[in-house]
Amino acid sequence: METSSFMSKRKLLFWALFFTLFFEFVTIFARFGLGLQSTRDTATTIGLITRGIRIHHGYIGLLIILWSLMRRGRKFIGPITHHHGRIFGIALLASDLIHHFLILWPIEGHHQFDLFYPPHVH
Repeated sequence: METSSFMSKRKLLFWALFFTLFFEFVTIFARFGLGLQSTRDTATTIGLITRGIRIHHGYIGLLIILWSLMRRGRKFIGPITHHHGRIFGIALLASDLIHHFLILWPIEGHHQFDLFYPPHVH
């Protein structure tokens, strides 16, 4: 990825799409290849820490986007620019939305984009 202070919109969208597909591939592999389910497998760990609030990777992406916009023109973290933050933030947010609404909903019959863990799980 380019680390200069300027990144064209086309490059930004290309890399955001690339990482969206990468994150979604990893998510699909974890769900269907490894049989992991967030509600079942993270409720007793992350669910306890967050007091029952489900943390979707899209939330993290949104926070990264907002932080990177506030850091515009400055270094984001070390050599990472705000452009990198926007790319990864967009990719995480898009991957989460794709996963819940274009993958899980048609396959499982429910989007599973729950804001909280079910009371009996955590």
